[in-house]
Amino acid sequence: MQERLDKIKKEYEEITNQLNSGKILDSTKLTELSKRQAELRDVVDLINRLEEVNKQIKENEEILKEQDNELVAIAQEELDNLKTEKIKLNKNLEVSLLPKDVNDSKNVIVEIRAGAGGDEAALFAANLFRMYSKYAESKRWKIEIMNSNRTGIGGFKEIIFSVKGNNVYKNLKYESGVHRVQRVPETEKSGRIHTSTATVAVLPEAEDVEISIDPGDLKIDTFRSSGPGGQSVNTTDSAIRITYLPTNLVVTCQDEKSQHKNKAKALKILKSRILFQKQEEDNKKRGDERKMQVGTGDRSEKIRTYNFPQDRITDHRIKFSVKNLPGVLSGKLGVLLGKLEEEDQKLKLKSS
Repeated sequence: MQERLDKIKKEYEEITNQLNSGKILDSTKLTELSKRQAELRDVVDLINRLEEVNKQIKENEEILKEQDNELVAIAQEELDNLKTEKIKLNKNLEVSLLPKDVNDSKNVIVEIRAGAGGDEAALFAANLFRMYSKYAESKRWKIEIMNSNRTGIGGFKEIIFSVKGNNVYKNLKYESGVHRVQRVPETEKSGRIHTSTATVAVLPEAEDVEISIDPGDLKIDTFRSSGPGGQSVNTTDSAIRITYLPTNLVVTCQDEKSQHKNKAKALKILKSRILFQKQEEDNKKRGDERKMQVGTGDRSEKIRTYNFPQDRITDHRIKFSVKNLPGVLSGKLGVLLGKLEEEDQKLKLKSS
């Protein structure tokens, strides 16, 4: 372990010296080094603090050999605190040294689709979109709608949007799956509780260097976009439908009035879906790696229930429930996401 820690400190020092030298003129290389330095900084801070704590522990253990009772008492109290801190530092260091998800620092494309439940499911999809929007706002992330299919009463049959910011995928990757809501529908007044669902997919945004698409593999159609009830959104054929012929994957974008902008958004969604499928296939080839994770990210997996009558949200993967459903739907996702990450780390530490 010590050899590994020394290697990390050495790498961090070398990168820092390179960046401070002013000799790196290649912007791509500069970006790569800066990114790697940022990745290592927190680990190096933990290592330095652990070394300092170990040094202080030795010093206090020497003081315990003294005859001065008052000084020994002070040293013992400080020693107890240092040993507690050392345990926490070692735990944090173990977590920080776990293999990193290559997608953690990426932006994402989120796809929300209404499932079982008709209009109520579409309204629930809108609730989820608002929840993620508010959470993104609290993190100072930027959201851009890529495509949407609205219903006449304010719901979404489908909404696809990008989220850009710091470590977006790391925070939202646990959200993929089936979300279930239990409540008295706004569309009814009978007072009966209904169960509806919506599916969420969180895709790491593909970079151009990761996915290259042969234009000959694409079939691109244009059509006139429309809103609820077939009402025309505009009078030109600006909507785009792209079919990726090798897998018959279809992406549609119609929110922009510009055909060029709709095409650019559709291609971005398509590349992210292709990247996600490729990574899923790679995971399966590696065997049981997915069993080390909280959930599988499978869209068919029921991951969470939002129970309005009992003001309770339950995440089924980790058997964890929280109250304050209105607060969570207003973007206060921190407790849930933090618990999911914590359980994921426990599984990975156990397997390692």
